[in-house]
Amino acid sequence: MDNIILKDKNNEGISEKELRAALEKSLSQCKKDLRKVLLIPPDFTRMHSGAGKITAIYYDLLKDGCRVDIMPALGTHEPMKPSEIDEFFGGGIPKENFIVHNWRTDVVKIGQVPGSYVKEISEGLISDPIDVEVNKRIVDKSYDLIISIGQVVPHEVVGMANQSKNVFVGCGGSQMINSSHMLGAFYGMERIMGKDRTPVRAVFDYASEHFIQDMPLQYILTVTDAPQGIIRTHGLFIGRERRYFEEAVALAQQKNMILLDKPIQKAVVYLDEQEFKSTWLGNKAIYRTRMAMADDGELIVLAPGVEKFGEDEAVDGLIRKYGYKGRDYVLETVKSAQDLGENLSAAAHLIHGSSDGRFRITYCTRHLSRDEVEGVGYGYMPYAEAVAKYPIDTLQPGPNRLQDGEEVYYIPNPALGLWVEKGKLN
Repeated sequence: MDNIILKDKNNEGISEKELRAALEKSLSQCKKDLRKVLLIPPDFTRMHSGAGKITAIYYDLLKDGCRVDIMPALGTHEPMKPSEIDEFFGGGIPKENFIVHNWRTDVVKIGQVPGSYVKEISEGLISDPIDVEVNKRIVDKSYDLIISIGQVVPHEVVGMANQSKNVFVGCGGSQMINSSHMLGAFYGMERIMGKDRTPVRAVFDYASEHFIQDMPLQYILTVTDAPQGIIRTHGLFIGRERRYFEEAVALAQQKNMILLDKPIQKAVVYLDEQEFKSTWLGNKAIYRTRMAMADDGELIVLAPGVEKFGEDEAVDGLIRKYGYKGRDYVLETVKSAQDLGENLSAAAHLIHGSSDGRFRITYCTRHLSRDEVEGVGYGYMPYAEAVAKYPIDTLQPGPNRLQDGEEVYYIPNPALGLWVEKGKLN
């Protein structure tokens, strides 16, 4: 595939015509030789990545000349529903072209990151080796080309999402998912989010260099935002070399990091009910604002679609059992609790979903009861009561003054940014 960098010139986003032309150009040298292609887009939880449209364009460009399989990078997330597939990819791709990745059963081990290297990059926090497992289709030599498509955006585990994360976590196995999440949690989110060079990224870089160099893999990276819910793609980066990812990171740091002069005393974050069904996903409201929240402040999470805690029954049970009680509690508990110790990604999530007592978190739900929400350590407010007090139809992104004089900072979608008080950015 041809390497391409395309950026918008007016901050209004790359047009669909420009996007299609760039994707068509990327295939110009190889299209005639392709017989079977695997596309790896994100799932519905990355609705605003622009990757659904890119996947649909690639399918349209390739479908007449070769077999096109599409395997969303689910990680531990639930498989996409047919309605979600249609909404995300536009409805023009037959359902039989989609493959579901199962992180527990569909993977093969392709290598191991040595414990000595993990110890070095984690500053001695972790010294266990990490098995590198990927979906068996990624090592299937019948594919002439594998295209990984995804958004570069601040992330709580790796620093900046995508590139090889799409392969090693999105299409990875339990060992890599658990170990990478716990490595990030041990090291500390505030030291990671919004940055390229992090311990978790170093693990992915090591695995890329040592275990997948001979695969016919190409990365398609986007940088987007979505004011008023309208997706704007500001950058398209097509290339396997790390420098394309670095260029995307630099643009995402401009477009997706919101630097504030003073901390937020009260934040109101809305979770779209189509996108956020669990606290596993919805806690982006916590991850992405914690570096902006004032000590003793309050985070109000408006979560009309959240109906559970974990994405599957086992993880949901662990969250209900142990709750969001802070980093120190989790690190101590994994030493003695076998069930949590065997699911380190869930343990990491419990760390990520707590404020460590620094600010209050109030979840406002329609489907989860007060007892359920308070049982995991959050404050509770009925959703109807919350939206009456914080009317999202009248709130503007950023600072707002309510009719009663209260000041709140409103965030309509936490998945698209990282909010940071300038003094906490190192």
